[in-house]
Amino acid sequence: MSAPARSTHAASTAKLAIKTSRRTELRKITREVADIVARHGAIDGVCHVYVPHTTAGITINEGADPDVAHDIELTFDRLVPREAAGYRHAEGNSDSHVKTAMVGTSQTVLVENGRLMLGRWQAIFLCEFDGPRTREVLVRVVPDAPA
Repeated sequence: MSAPARSTHAASTAKLAIKTSRRTELRKITREVADIVARHGAIDGVCHVYVPHTTAGITINEGADPDVAHDIELTFDRLVPREAAGYRHAEGNSDSHVKTAMVGTSQTVLVENGRLMLGRWQAIFLCEFDGPRTREVLVRVVPDAPA
């Protein structure tokens, strides 16, 4: 069996519109990201997942058991409460900005043989900290240069 041909495609960026339903919510987006990688046709490379918002982030964590996402949501809300003495931001969502700073707004996943190289239990999540709303997620697939 021969090795698959490498993609000659250039890097490309796709946009996802992800609706959230709660103020704090980890929304699994692995399938949507994997579909973009598959449509791109990259055999090997990297996939960057980025959210251009200041109150939402991207993380990778266990996706097999939804209780893990629930527990993470609960812990963020305990660690960084919505109302806290000393918040100065007038919009009333200082906690959302702090949570995003803790998580970050992007993740990079390797692509091999046309598939995301996630661990067995790993999933990609949009982390909503100021919902519910619709968030834009940018997915950039960058194929390796031909050998």
